[in-house]
Amino acid sequence: MLISLKDVSFTYSAGTPFENRALNGINLEIDKGEFVGIIGHTGCGKSTLIQVIAGLLTPESGQVLIDGKDIFEKGYDRKQLRRTLGVVFQYPEYQLFEETVDLDISYGPRKAGYSEEETEEHVAWAYEQLGLNREALKEMSPFELSGGQKRKIAIAGVLALRPDILVLDEPIAGLDPKGRNEFMAFVRSLREQGMTIIMISHNMDGLAEEATRILVMKNGEIVKDDTPKSVFTDTEMLESLSLGTSEAHEIAEMLKEKGIDQSVITYSELLEELLRRYSS
Repeated sequence: MLISLKDVSFTYSAGTPFENRALNGINLEIDKGEFVGIIGHTGCGKSTLIQVIAGLLTPESGQVLIDGKDIFEKGYDRKQLRRTLGVVFQYPEYQLFEETVDLDISYGPRKAGYSEEETEEHVAWAYEQLGLNREALKEMSPFELSGGQKRKIAIAGVLALRPDILVLDEPIAGLDPKGRNEFMAFVRSLREQGMTIIMISHNMDGLAEEATRILVMKNGEIVKDDTPKSVFTDTEMLESLSLGTSEAHEIAEMLKEKGIDQSVITYSELLEELLRRYSS
């Protein structure tokens, strides 16, 4: 198993009047090549969970194993973790800091101990994945770029490590529909190349289309772990958590009396169902 969490708990401000139990005995396994979406109301523990997986927060109890190794065990190679797992936070453009685009994208591989030749290969690959013109951008300050370009440069800096696992915390926040669709297609291409994806999102349509599995969280616990179809057709459960389903499933529910299949969760499924029922 690529990622394994065993009875992991985490509490903010433990032992103070502000104590907040963010994770409560989480047990979770994620295999190579999966696309795991994480949903839940604000404050349910989603971001804490991915920060623990990424080694950014140390759990008070339990184990986090990546490739069978406990990442919090004394002597664990933190550089190896950075090579294995990359994190893109919400509004990743805030992660930019170097003088030029090339220096920003190459920072991670250099700090992770890659050779100059390996770093060059990784940086070139990252530019390519995001469709960026290196010659035009490499000497520019990242702070002179547009908001969309800044976001791409920041993501390229994470990708330049060529991680096996990519963790994304609301990466499409603030993007218009075209930008969201382009980003989800980009993530799909990474998964097709063998990358494991873990993504927090409030965009149910993107997760319905691309995820292979959905974790639903409440009060620091995983209350459902199932396929997108099982999760997004369970509207009673979602409503109880103040969560929505995918827009395609909402439309299917409105057309229930017309005989539309209630297992529809994606626009492609909805279109296929409409064509099946109404095409001459």
